Amino acid sequence: MHNSKRQKQSGIRRPRTKAVLYASVTLAIGLAGVSLSASPVLAQAATVYSVPAGALDTALTRFGVASGIQVLSDSGTTSRLKSPGVSGARTPNEALSALLSGTGLTYRFAGQKSVTIVNPAADVGIHTGATQLQAIVAHGERAGWGPVDGFVAKNSLTGTKTDTPLMETPQSVSVVSAEQIEAQNASSIGATLRYTAGVVGETTGAADTRYGGLLIRGFDMTGEAFYRDGLKLPGTSYGDFQALDPYGAERIEVLKGPASVLYGQNGPGGIVNYVSKRPTDTTFNEISLGAGNFDTFETQFDFSGPFSEESDWSYRLTGVGRNAKSQVDFVDDDRIFVAPALTYSPDEDTTLTILGNYQRDRAGWGLQFMPALGTVFDNDGRSIPTNRFLGEPDFDYYNTDQGSLGYMFEHKFSEDLTVRQNVRYSHLANDQAIIYGGGYLDSATGELSRWSDKGSSRLNTIAVDNQVQYEVDTGPLSHTLLGGLDYRWTRFQDISDAYTVDPINVFDPVYGSDPVFSRHSNNTVTSQNQVGLYAQDQIKIDNWSFALGGRYDWASTDLDNRLAGTEVDKSVSAFTGRAGALYTFDNGIAPYVSYSESFLPPLDVSATGALFEPERGRQWEAGVKYQPPGFDSYLTASVFELVRENAIRWDAVGGTWEPRQTGEITSRGVEIEAVASLEHNFNLRASYTYLDVEITKDPDGGNKGRWPTAVPQHTAALWADYRVESDGFLDGLGLGAGVRYVGASYGNDANSFKVPASTVVDASLSYKIEDVILSVNATNLFDKKYVASCFNETFGCFYGERRRVMAKATLRW
Repeated sequence: MHNSKRQKQSGIRRPRTKAVLYASVTLAIGLAGVSLSASPVLAQAATVYSVPAGALDTALTRFGVASGIQVLSDSGTTSRLKSPGVSGARTPNEALSALLSGTGLTYRFAGQKSVTIVNPAADVGIHTGATQLQAIVAHGERAGWGPVDGFVAKNSLTGTKTDTPLMETPQSVSVVSAEQIEAQNASSIGATLRYTAGVVGETTGAADTRYGGLLIRGFDMTGEAFYRDGLKLPGTSYGDFQALDPYGAERIEVLKGPASVLYGQNGPGGIVNYVSKRPTDTTFNEISLGAGNFDTFETQFDFSGPFSEESDWSYRLTGVGRNAKSQVDFVDDDRIFVAPALTYSPDEDTTLTILGNYQRDRAGWGLQFMPALGTVFDNDGRSIPTNRFLGEPDFDYYNTDQGSLGYMFEHKFSEDLTVRQNVRYSHLANDQAIIYGGGYLDSATGELSRWSDKGSSRLNTIAVDNQVQYEVDTGPLSHTLLGGLDYRWTRFQDISDAYTVDPINVFDPVYGSDPVFSRHSNNTVTSQNQVGLYAQDQIKIDNWSFALGGRYDWASTDLDNRLAGTEVDKSVSAFTGRAGALYTFDNGIAPYVSYSESFLPPLDVSATGALFEPERGRQWEAGVKYQPPGFDSYLTASVFELVRENAIRWDAVGGTWEPRQTGEITSRGVEIEAVASLEHNFNLRASYTYLDVEITKDPDGGNKGRWPTAVPQHTAALWADYRVESDGFLDGLGLGAGVRYVGASYGNDANSFKVPASTVVDASLSYKIEDVILSVNATNLFDKKYVASCFNETFGCFYGERRRVMAKATLRW
């Protein structure tokens, strides 16, 4: 007999009748003749707990999440009991004693990470020959991958690759839960990050039907930072996996700062980790229908559960279908997304989860390259409309298909030794034809020159991450050791052709120009192999938590330029390290300090066909984390200095885009973030970021001492929502509101002009009637017209998203 180990939606295991297992556990205790008093836990490190009084099962789940300890209990014994709760910094022994106070139960540790709740009366029954036929329920297991109850995540795997409380992770990690994504009706990765400190997820405006651009801590991380379930999804010059629909995510996590020690080749800003929805251990069904402005019609569905009551298999099927236009004329935004998943748990120690997805986007080219004159500045009292399309309706398109298939395997050889293997194959196919602005020919009349390009990308990548985790004590020190070997192979082909096209009047456009082929501009095949060997030690002693890590990377890149008939290759290697220390005071305050490094061999090539030197990054960070006792909340404040060497920037030259490698960019900043899910169904998220970013070396560009484009000095956001619970007609009414501020940014590297700051308001209204939720969301409620960013004055400005309204009806059963 065995007991399944799958994760359920609430984070609590589904009770299953496993008589032999439970009887053997209690019988072993009785035959050992050991006292039923609480046994000592192997590592007496204190953790900050915030578990309110209430149901004992819920309290044990919260304890398991906060401590990282698996709690086994008899569902028949615990299901009707209440716990007085526990708060403040406590050792596991102290916390469990407090939680079980008054219940008549005690506990026994089987190892560092496993504890069994024991009923002394039931144990007497064992001695007299009675057999206990109750279920074992596991609480708080692998919380870092699981669903978040409300807005506040307690654990994360992204920061350390082990299931570690955020309060014990000495680096900034932000978690956006599925509940927050739903509450804000976020339909893109950039939109999910609107209220996250240190991140600007829509630098090119939400009308960008590709992926919207991404800044983390002042650095452009578009195409470099996106991961799914801890495995990297690299992009090409034309296409990117970052368009993945957020409805398929259980949570979106941002690890800020260099992360190469655990994740290999990436830029210094950080990573965005898309954590996929996984099969649940209880049946869960959801379907919604929605409609909104821009002729938007959308359906979403999410079905999950075990195949049968006693099955070792469970499933999940998540999907989105959308037919829509956008705020830009002639630009569609249609999508089909489906993500099947299967989990097999033959016993308590083994789990295999198979994850797949397919996404089909059929859209126009939403990114319009506007001049600053007419967007940022008035053009003789005139402004270019935000819905203006600068292309040709019969020519422009932007079509992408992406898909992946992989698995996540875990096996525990003992309570202390665990092995994992995560594997994924991913494919991206992009075809596009675009016409975009090239600057005024006559600003007085509004006549604008245009460039045109048609191209395609085909990308394939395989990623494998092998991990061994071992937990051991050495004297007073408790260690969580992690060793890993990962491999990634990426191959893609970018093809593009340049076209000539007639000008257009931005104030009175006349369409119908037929672009004429000019020349083949690009046909390159790029292949890269990367191998990394890494190790990490998380050490706990009393109230101290330490993290030490190191990694060595080997990478080889091959570029086949089929137009020039040349082939170049480059092999590089590098060591990166990370170290951090954190101390948790008894009042819940935890100051920390850390140092981390990054390493990135670029896939981009110069205009001459040469491969660039690897980018390097290094960061010092110090901060404080706080979990107020008795409140389900999490607050962080941090300061950092982050340096990016050999940074790559993109310029438009003669109608084509060319990368160049600058010397160095330094970013210093302050981040403050607070998230709370309080009593009476009140959720809150607030953030503030201050940046001081400077181009500190630029041997060829002459921009030393200047501020990089599109990077705001100040950003701030606040969101709050509340659902009424009463006996009257207001019961089930939900209200939400948010405000987002993005400060002014420079519109070019010469810093000759600024894009003004913008403030927009979001709002939501919902009503829950039994299993049905009716909701309306509005982003940019007051329809503010603003420019999201510019990268040059001539043709490089992008409008932000105007008001978007979406009404939905959701059924859950």
